[in-house]
Amino acid sequence: MEIKIVCQRCRQKFAVSTSAETVVCPHCRKVNPNRTLQKRSSTGDHGRVSAPLARNCIRETLKKILRGSTPKPAAASGSSSSTISSKLCALDYTGTRANKRALLCGVSYKKWKYKLKGTINDVLNMKDLLTKHYEYREENILVLTEEQTDARLIPTKANIEHCLKWLVKDCRSGDSLVFYYSGHGLRQPDFNNDERDGFDETICPVDFLREGMILDNDIYATIVKPLTEGVTLHAIVDACHSGTILDLEHVYDREKGKWIDNSPPSGVRKQTSGGKAYCISACEDDQVAADTSAFSSKSMNGAMTFILVGVVTENLGITYGELLDKMHERIEEANKQGCLGDSRILSRIFGPNLTQKPLLSASEEFDIYQRPFKL
Repeated sequence: MEIKIVCQRCRQKFAVSTSAETVVCPHCRKVNPNRTLQKRSSTGDHGRVSAPLARNCIRETLKKILRGSTPKPAAASGSSSSTISSKLCALDYTGTRANKRALLCGVSYKKWKYKLKGTINDVLNMKDLLTKHYEYREENILVLTEEQTDARLIPTKANIEHCLKWLVKDCRSGDSLVFYYSGHGLRQPDFNNDERDGFDETICPVDFLREGMILDNDIYATIVKPLTEGVTLHAIVDACHSGTILDLEHVYDREKGKWIDNSPPSGVRKQTSGGKAYCISACEDDQVAADTSAFSSKSMNGAMTFILVGVVTENLGITYGELLDKMHERIEEANKQGCLGDSRILSRIFGPNLTQKPLLSASEEFDIYQRPFKL
């Protein structure tokens, strides 16, 4: 019997025999352990819980947190993963090729007890920023929300993954790409030794309890690794635990005023194919982000998105460093006033005052106070 595993070094998938203890990747020659055998081992053999058991525990905990008394949403009549996939494959998003493209995802979880009320506003604000100030055309912006009438534009796991591939498809020098996400973010134990804090960061599609979360490893492989020379990607992620959601190798420590190495301990390189990637996250990996009405009496918003859009609109020539500083200042100000008690998840556990520090990560080190922020 054969199964497929993912190489720890190059992240390529290949088939192996279930009876082999170790296997050699045919792409990069890395010797990989056969985790199928490891998963069969009891917890007593290694003194810790096996990976599948850990994931099951996480999933059961998430179900209890998010469902409350609300029943789990049932799959649409007659739908299946294969049916959804075939519809996605038939959909041609490309149209006339443009060198500015954006994917904007807002997940509200409106059928769940712990729904988010600000994500749709976040997407609309980000779309306005792109079209009014950065010359993105509406026909080259994909918007995924639960308000969409086309089922292929609902932010399910399959749809988000497909649209991420669309974003970087056939990218070439001069392209500017934007991935924006507003929704729940979580973390789970890392079993590949490629996370310095021991956790993989994730985003949660609307169907994540059934289909699973999207891991930082997969986001990196889909939209960071394919970036070729001359292509620039910006990711803006307004979610809990989103600090290193793109797995970029450099993280800026604002307090120390320098870049910190975020490369995987395993030695796997997580680089682009010559392009540049930047990510602004709502908070650090161990923090939560706020969904709040503190900044507008008329609507709910993600705190980071509302502040970022406001700061950039007021200062179009702002540098990355100045943007980061102003975002920190405004969030700290709101925190002191107790405005950010409306968290994206588990605010009642973390208390009314949430420590939320926006984070900048990148595929390269650069002087953040010299380079203008431009999408």
